[in-house]
Amino acid sequence: MTLLYQFFGWLMRILFGFFGNYGIAIIMLTVIIRAALIPLNIKSQKSMIKMQALSGKTAELQRKYGDDKQKYQEEVMKLQQENGAMGFSGCILPFIQLFLIWPIYRIVSGPLIYLSKVSTDNVQAMIDLANSEGLIASKRLTAQLHIPLIEILNNNSEFLSKCISKGYIAMGQLLDLHFLGMDLTKTPAWNPITIISDPKTYLPLLLFPILVIATNVISMRMSTMLRPGYKEQKEAKEREKKNPARAGQASTANDQAEMTTKMMTWMMPFLMLWTTFTLPAAMGLYWVVGGIMGIITQLLTYFLFTKPYELKKQEMEQKKADAFKKNSSEKKDENRKKNKKKK
Repeated sequence: MTLLYQFFGWLMRILFGFFGNYGIAIIMLTVIIRAALIPLNIKSQKSMIKMQALSGKTAELQRKYGDDKQKYQEEVMKLQQENGAMGFSGCILPFIQLFLIWPIYRIVSGPLIYLSKVSTDNVQAMIDLANSEGLIASKRLTAQLHIPLIEILNNNSEFLSKCISKGYIAMGQLLDLHFLGMDLTKTPAWNPITIISDPKTYLPLLLFPILVIATNVISMRMSTMLRPGYKEQKEAKEREKKNPARAGQASTANDQAEMTTKMMTWMMPFLMLWTTFTLPAAMGLYWVVGGIMGIITQLLTYFLFTKPYELKKQEMEQKKADAFKKNSSEKKDENRKKNKKKK
């Protein structure tokens, strides 16, 4: 994990040095991360399309094997492997996003180390000095999680002078961590008392949890409505409710994969909201931009892959329907001719 922290810190330093703004650097880092995940999104979407194309065969397997779920799962896995449709591909992305929380968390919680390149020993020495002078209430502050130390350095000139004279930090290593007038080192507050105590600081920060919820609700809704075969599955479920004999028509190619994906889909927003209210606002900015990137990615994969597939499917179904009508019409004409000859 240390190498991952260092890599993300290096990338963040480059972006911060180029743009000269902490918020923009976080936005660009998020865009880069989400752009790197686009191939996995595409692979997942293609796999879902293949699974949808196999839905008829999987429904037959479910009817064939009935209550023998183990045999059904074995046959479904075999069918997927033969056709290159992996049922768990849609579960990978949420787990990767969950994993990437840690390096982002370390960067936003320890910017002196990852952005200013102040050594861990020097950060710890400044924390010890601040503790000895009674400037830090919490003894649990560590070199990796040192946001309160930055506030002291920015607001206490005497303490800053001592740290510079001892060689712990240089003047050029101090950071401006504001974005659009908001201090991204502050943690958004849900407690009205805290908000009222400093409304200029905490009221603007409420924008982050609001946008986190909004982008995730939109993203979840879109992921449902834009997935391959959504309309067909919805109609099949309605038919199942009206007629139990049709059970199996709404089944997916891999029930376990769908359950895992749903669990992650609902778990992630709660995790995002929790981290938004417990970590510096920079984490909320990361989630908001990530949510917007997720929506853009869903639209791209839908118009590039899902919609052409559904149009092609409709075209084929229309051709089958036309062919069926034509055959029916020809048979009727033949029957009429036969009846005329008999008369």
